[in-house]
Amino acid sequence: MARYFDVHPANPQHRVISAVADSIRDGALVAYPTDSCYALGCRLGNLEGVDRIRTIRQLDDRHHFTLVCQDFAQLGQFVHIDNDVFRAIKAATPGSYTFILPATREVPRRLQHPKKKTVGVRIPAHTATQALLAELGEPLLSSTLLLPGEDEPLTQGWEIKERLDHVVDAVLDSGDCGTEPTTVIDFSGPEAEIVRRGAGDTDRFE
Repeated sequence: MARYFDVHPANPQHRVISAVADSIRDGALVAYPTDSCYALGCRLGNLEGVDRIRTIRQLDDRHHFTLVCQDFAQLGQFVHIDNDVFRAIKAATPGSYTFILPATREVPRRLQHPKKKTVGVRIPAHTATQALLAELGEPLLSSTLLLPGEDEPLTQGWEIKERLDHVVDAVLDSGDCGTEPTTVIDFSGPEAEIVRRGAGDTDRFE
């Protein structure tokens, strides 16, 4: 049965955030809010957690997992970024974007795209998520909480608790966070490619 954590959306209680971070360090798979839908997340080295995300979402090995990072310095440890891309991403973060970039050796090979050797990264503009990332001190390996056969992600913490009670370990609820997923920009090629248009404005990448 999943533990349920309820936090204030603007001033998340530190003791609650600390408890969620501790559970993640202990190997928990959590459902948590972002500035663009809820997500499933675990530690980067939690291979069982990765397999559980794949099972819940019925994902194949071509799925791009996302490293949800607290800030740009943390993001830079896990992807290769040239100067032009650096400026473009810096101007758009934090925000509702996922960027696909070549992965560094810090990213386990099984989490990279099998052919392109890329990984998704993002820096969310969400108070509770930022508090959790700051407490955790490392990125969350994540995937949007979109269940197989459904058109929209789950957005209510209580509903996630009811529906995923026996397949996740914890649910962090800070209220509704919308249904529109991130805008996905692929920077792994010679030019930026808009893979998915979502919550983030695409004008700067056109």
